[in-house]
Amino acid sequence: MFKKILIANRGEIAMRVIRTCKEMGIKSVAVYSTADAESLHVRFADEAVCIGPAPSSESYLKMSNIIAAAEITNADAIHPGYGFLSENAKFSKICEEHEIKFIGASAEMIDRMGDKASAKSTMIEAGVPCVPGSEGVIPDFETCIKVAKETGYPVMLKASAGGGGKGMRAVWKEEDLQNAWESARQESKAAFGNDDMYIEKLIEEPRHIEIQIVGDSNGRACHLSERDCSVQRRHQKLTEETPSPFMTDELRDEMGKAAVKAAEYIKYEGAGTVEFLVDKHRNFYFMEMNTRIQVEHPITEQVVDYDLIREQILVAAGVPISGKNYYPQLHSIECRINAEDPYKDFRPSPGKITNLHLPGGHGVRIDTHVYSGYTIPPNYDSMIAKLITTAQTRDEAINKMKRALDEFVVEGIKTTVPFHRQLMDHPDYVSGNYTTKFMEDFKMEEPKDN
Repeated sequence: MFKKILIANRGEIAMRVIRTCKEMGIKSVAVYSTADAESLHVRFADEAVCIGPAPSSESYLKMSNIIAAAEITNADAIHPGYGFLSENAKFSKICEEHEIKFIGASAEMIDRMGDKASAKSTMIEAGVPCVPGSEGVIPDFETCIKVAKETGYPVMLKASAGGGGKGMRAVWKEEDLQNAWESARQESKAAFGNDDMYIEKLIEEPRHIEIQIVGDSNGRACHLSERDCSVQRRHQKLTEETPSPFMTDELRDEMGKAAVKAAEYIKYEGAGTVEFLVDKHRNFYFMEMNTRIQVEHPITEQVVDYDLIREQILVAAGVPISGKNYYPQLHSIECRINAEDPYKDFRPSPGKITNLHLPGGHGVRIDTHVYSGYTIPPNYDSMIAKLITTAQTRDEAINKMKRALDEFVVEGIKTTVPFHRQLMDHPDYVSGNYTTKFMEDFKMEEPKDN
């Protein structure tokens, strides 16, 4: 087992990893930028090393600084969390070269599954259902026209190196294809330095449902059922739940088997997520694989009583998994609390938290790194907390979430708490009748006291 783990991340996920390290008797090393000197993860780790100034390019993305921090503290493993370097093949390889265990996917696995076009080709080989479309990258616009026609409109143009909705265009008819092709390539080039594109059939009334998997070094994998991540804004998830209100036992079994087949085919090691689009007829199609821990992993932990960070560490240390699949025994919902103003088109709201009251009680979990007096820097993702409620039924979990949101007080900045409170009363959400298009029609009701 590892003696000391450096956490190459910040905020709530750094805190999350530190907690499990402490429970396992493993020393932890926090790294931080100058903007994060007062963050909780710096205070709670056994050691802390400043790795650079506020911009992430000079700190959390600076591989040489992170490796140096690991070497001076004698860390024998690095946990990358999510975001930043968690799916960076080069960083995974550098860790290996320095004989530091990267608690995540190998460089080869990240390369294979990180590029969406090659991931799709791999999944077709594995026999996992994929969205109809191009086989790999489209070389030119003439091929694009041909593939779009063969696939059948509507189609979705996607950047091969894409993420967060960048480089994506829905095209409903052929005359719109060229404009979409050119603008998607330009956006992808600017965002990722890569303008490779591929085409998929546009799935109508889609739900975004992902399956949590864990694989070990022996090539075995298991699944921990699904999470429904369909409530999104600009392809960024806002809230997640498990089990999905759209799921049937038969569909859960089929999707679980497909995810395990995908993981075992590529001999995946570690925790990961196989993401699917599910249409209104409950046909499901592979979308992508995330070779890291997910933001929304706590809801899975809550319904199957399983520490996913602990399992990541054990698998990285060579401990085999049990091989059994896990199914939800309870219902859990997560709301991402962001420092944003939902009444002003979710405009970022960094600044000092002057007063903070966190909700509690049975079935309420909060993962956060903030406190009263903490200043949220403008340099990073705006998420400041994850509020998770767990209960016997979905209705009880929603009612518990309403109560917890009513208790959640953050002063000095704007947050998305009011959005989530309104969401919990929305009839389509309450009935479970929502898709990835849900937020297109959602309108915030202005507070009555304004």
